[in-house]
Amino acid sequence: MSNVPVAVVTGSNKGIGFAIVRALCKQFPGDVYLTARDPGRGQEAVAKLQEEGLHALFHQLDIDDLQSIRALRDFLKEKYGGLNVLVNNAGIAFKVRDTTPFAIQAEVTLKTNFFGTRNVCTELLPLVKPYGKVVNVSSMVSSSALGGCSRELQQKFRSDTITEDELVELMTKFVEDTKKSVHEKEGWPNTAYGVSKIGVTVLSRIQARMLNEKRKGDHILLNACCPGWVRTDMAGPKATKSPDEGAETPVYLALLPSDADGPHGQFLSNKTVRTW
Repeated sequence: MSNVPVAVVTGSNKGIGFAIVRALCKQFPGDVYLTARDPGRGQEAVAKLQEEGLHALFHQLDIDDLQSIRALRDFLKEKYGGLNVLVNNAGIAFKVRDTTPFAIQAEVTLKTNFFGTRNVCTELLPLVKPYGKVVNVSSMVSSSALGGCSRELQQKFRSDTITEDELVELMTKFVEDTKKSVHEKEGWPNTAYGVSKIGVTVLSRIQARMLNEKRKGDHILLNACCPGWVRTDMAGPKATKSPDEGAETPVYLALLPSDADGPHGQFLSNKTVRTW
């Protein structure tokens, strides 16, 4: 078993994820794993970093596939005895002009962005070593979407006692409500991506609370963050930040010093804690 520290970035063969891997290769004192659904694309991305003189390793990961997540879990357990840094970056978004029916957009978006991310956390959080860092990439859209929720939903999503099961129930209800075309009547905003990222931000708050209760002495810091509006395939060419600029806040959180006691359980953008 290797004593080398290890960092994993999900969905990192391009865009912000790739930029996060690049920055970690320069600053993280250990092995950095770039992951992708498609091994070909993943290896290509690793080769691109190699041309820059940077050394990343590749492991296949499709966060929509529980077997794939568990294969990564078993690999990390066996080779490293755990994990030091986890950046949950993988996510999808439909284009604004996409004509896919909203109910399908809701189901597909939540499947990856919320349920896939949650499955990664369920399998990998127990492996995170003392003083480890977990970064869940969310979005400022989660804040604006929260503002578009009914007062009742806002209270639930801001609650300091909401459980993971209750959150899962709410996310499932959103998908069901869109299928019945009653989501707006039920107090939901008209954005599947926004609701999926509310889920990620609230999940992060719950996970941080659980770490405080169950592993207080391990000093693990877990946060959600918004990378900003970044020029990627997802956001398009008009966005204001380059992928490297978008990577700054996630990388800052991934590399918090071991004596830092915060931020923890927070939502950050531009390295600043935002009110949820």
